[in-house]
Amino acid sequence: MKPFVKLPVLFTIVFLSFNVATAQFKLNPVNTIARDVKKVIDAYPVHFDNIIGEAIIQNPQSTDYQCNFKVSGAEECIITRYTGKKNQVSSWQALMLTTENFEDAKKKFKTLYTQLNNLSVKTMHLSGVYESPVEEKKFSSVLFSFDPADESLKKLKVELVIEAEGMDWKVKVLVYDRDRNDDERGDTIEN
Repeated sequence: MKPFVKLPVLFTIVFLSFNVATAQFKLNPVNTIARDVKKVIDAYPVHFDNIIGEAIIQNPQSTDYQCNFKVSGAEECIITRYTGKKNQVSSWQALMLTTENFEDAKKKFKTLYTQLNNLSVKTMHLSGVYESPVEEKKFSSVLFSFDPADESLKKLKVELVIEAEGMDWKVKVLVYDRDRNDDERGDTIEN
C-alpha cells in the first residue's frame, strides 16, 4: 500500500474501532429498567424519602407525589403515601406504556417481565411467574418477590401490571408494601 493511502485507511480503522467501543459502553436499554428499579428498591426502606418530589394530589387517606427520579422509558412516576394509625405505608409506580394496541402492550409487558425476573439485588433475586396476558381479561399482573427474603425487604413486592383503562392499555411497574397475602385474613376485632 502506498503511504498516502495508508493514513486514511488507518484513520478509518481507528475511527470505527472507537465508535464500536463507545457504543458498547453506553447503557443497554434492556439493563436500564433493571438498574432503575434497583434504585427504587434501595429507596424503599426509607419510604422513598430520597426520591420523593412535590405533592400532586391530596386525598383523605393518601397523598400522591411526583417522583424526582425518572425511570428510563417511563411516561410518569408517582409515589403515594397512605395515612394510617400504624406505620407509614408508601408505594411507587411507573407508567411504562399507554397505547390503544393490546399487542404492543402485551409485548412491552413481556419485555419488562424478562428484564425484572431474576433481577439481583444484594444477595437476593426477584422472581415471579409469567402468565401471558389475554385481551378479554382486561387485567393481568406478575407479582415478584425476593428469594431468599431479607428481613428488611420481607413485605416489599414488585408488581408488573397490564390493564385496560377505557380505550387504552397501560403497563405499569409498582413497588409497595404488602402486609399479607390475598388469602390471609386481617385482624378480627370483637365488640
